[in-house]
Amino acid sequence: MTSFKVIRARAEKRKGGAKALEKVLRPVASAKVLAKLGDDRVLAEMTRRVFSAGFAWSVIEAKWEGFEAAFLGFAPAKLAFKPDEYWETLTSDTRIVRNGAKIMSVRDNGRFVQEIAREHGGFGKFLATWPSSDQIGLLDLLARRGSRLGGQTGQMLLRFLGWDGFVTSRDVVACLRDAGLDIAEEVKSKRDLARVQAQFNAWAEETGLPYGHISHICAMSIGENRTAEEIVARTRSDH
Repeated sequence: MTSFKVIRARAEKRKGGAKALEKVLRPVASAKVLAKLGDDRVLAEMTRRVFSAGFAWSVIEAKWEGFEAAFLGFAPAKLAFKPDEYWETLTSDTRIVRNGAKIMSVRDNGRFVQEIAREHGGFGKFLATWPSSDQIGLLDLLARRGSRLGGQTGQMLLRFLGWDGFVTSRDVVACLRDAGLDIAEEVKSKRDLARVQAQFNAWAEETGLPYGHISHICAMSIGENRTAEEIVARTRSDH
C-alpha cells in the first residue's frame, strides 16, 4: 500500500501547498464536545441526513425551520407521546417534505436516541466513547437499531455530528484503490468496509492524524481538483 506521506504530498501540490491544504480541513469534535451534544440535536441531524438522502439538499435546508417546528424541536421525549394521528397529519404538512416513510423514521429514530441515551447517559456521550478504529461497528449499529441510517447516510450523520470518521465518497474510494486497496468502486459490502477500516487504521497509526482529516486529504489528492472556495462550499461531501 502507498504510504500516506505520498498521498498527502500529492494533495498539497494540488491545493497549493501544506498551509493551503490545512485551511480546508474540517474540524473534528473532541470527546468533550461530543458528550455535550443534546439528544434533540442528534435526532435533528438524523432527520436532516435521512431527508437529504436522494433529495436536493437545498430544499431541505430552505425548509429546515419548518422541520424544527413540525417535529417539536426534535425533543425525543415530546415526540414519544404523540399518537399515530399526529404522524399521519405530518404527511400533509407543507412546512416539511411530505415523504411518509421518512416522516415515520423520525418517530423510530426518536425511540432509538432515547434507548441509547438511557444506556449511556446521552447519545453524545455514547458517541464520545466509540473509537474511530471501529467505525464499521458503529455504522452497523446505526443501520440495525436506527431507521434509514445505513450506508452513506450513517457516514454523513457521523460527519455532521463532528464524530471523527471517514466517508466512502467517490474520491476517497478512488484514492484507496489507487493506493493499492482491493475494493470495489462502490464500497457497500462488509468485506470492503472492513478493508477500508483497516487501511484507515493503518494510516492513522502512521500519521497520527484524525480519521476525518485522512479521509478529506485522500479526497483532495485525486479526481477533480477544485479550488479552496469550491471545497468550502461543498461541505456536504468529501472533496
